[in-house]
Amino acid sequence: MAFQDKSLQCADCGASFSFTSGEQEFFASKGYTNEPKRCPTCRQSRRADRGGGTSSGSGFRSQRQMFPAVCGGCGKETEVPFEPRDGRPVYCSDCYSKNKPSR
Repeated sequence: MAFQDKSLQCADCGASFSFTSGEQEFFASKGYTNEPKRCPTCRQSRRADRGGGTSSGSGFRSQRQMFPAVCGGCGKETEVPFEPRDGRPVYCSDCYSKNKPSR
């Protein structure tokens, strides 16, 4: 099937945008049957509002808060993505890899 560039109108802002043949091929390869209803700018804005995006480069994911900790295995200072609790050991990535339970 030969794809040709199409001009579509954004459902949000009303601007005209191009739905290229390359994008149409991509949509078809993913099994999508509907054309996009929003221009790229409105799609990006909508993703940001919903907290979407991926870590693969869209840049919308907020930076994860890290907490300082001392490794319970080697004593090295490290950072972890959760708040450490008293009485519970925290491990650096190296010690965690050595001690993690096998599945």
